[in-house]
Amino acid sequence: MADAQGKYANFEELRERAVALRRSGLSRRQIRDRLHVDNNDILNRLLEGEPPPEWTRRPNAKDDLREKARELRLQGWTYDRIQVELGCSKSSISLWVRDLPKPELTRSSEEAAAIARKGWEAKLRIRDEVRQRTRQVAAQEIGPMTDRELFLLGVGLYWAEGSKNKPYRRQERVMFVNSDPNMISVYLAWLTLLGVEPERLRFSVHIHETADVAAAEDFWADHVGVERTALLKTILKKHNPRTNRKNTDEGYYGCLRVDVLGGADLYRRIEGWWYGIVGAVAAADAPNRT
Repeated sequence: MADAQGKYANFEELRERAVALRRSGLSRRQIRDRLHVDNNDILNRLLEGEPPPEWTRRPNAKDDLREKARELRLQGWTYDRIQVELGCSKSSISLWVRDLPKPELTRSSEEAAAIARKGWEAKLRIRDEVRQRTRQVAAQEIGPMTDRELFLLGVGLYWAEGSKNKPYRRQERVMFVNSDPNMISVYLAWLTLLGVEPERLRFSVHIHETADVAAAEDFWADHVGVERTALLKTILKKHNPRTNRKNTDEGYYGCLRVDVLGGADLYRRIEGWWYGIVGAVAAADAPNRT
């Protein structure tokens, strides 16, 4: 009887310590390690009636996924199948079901590879959705564009992609080449802002000789709003069989070259505008230098 009373007294003292630790914000695992209580039944009795601290609670959505993952695991599903079904990471699944028995493998290597492929495709789909959301939010951040903003953007765009004077080749001409239709559209809008008349523009396609030249010419003529016959002679690039080209699909239309006739004066102004931007940036940044 005395021994039983001693054990009961020790339990009550242990419970007081466990409750104090729980109320101080410790998790079950932390309390177990502090008090060296390895028996879950005893730990449950020690903490009976004491709610877990808020930081150990999981969101309800995670609780639902966790329960579903455990249910599927008990049905013999692998991590790959659970990932495809629930769209959560393998690391989370591992944490949720690691105490459950491992299912026996009953599928062929081909079936396993197919499931793994589906899991990878699901992951890529999620990544693409995140990428698209990011792009949409970023696009909305731009809003309306002023003439001055388009002017400055066009100067930087030309200086990055347009033809420029070189010490070894003096030529003051306005020529822009790019494969991105959107880039061409922005560039043409900039030329319109500068007052360049449409009749001063000349267009020509640059494309690999192995591509569908006629389709490319139709595409670019339609994009800039001219007849295909108005294009200058297409420049064909020789095919090098040792080059592993990636731009060979149906969406490949080569590059469009845009020339401005009588553009020497405009080129000089573009050059001046660019160095004006460089000087303004250098002046604005001067106070930040040490």
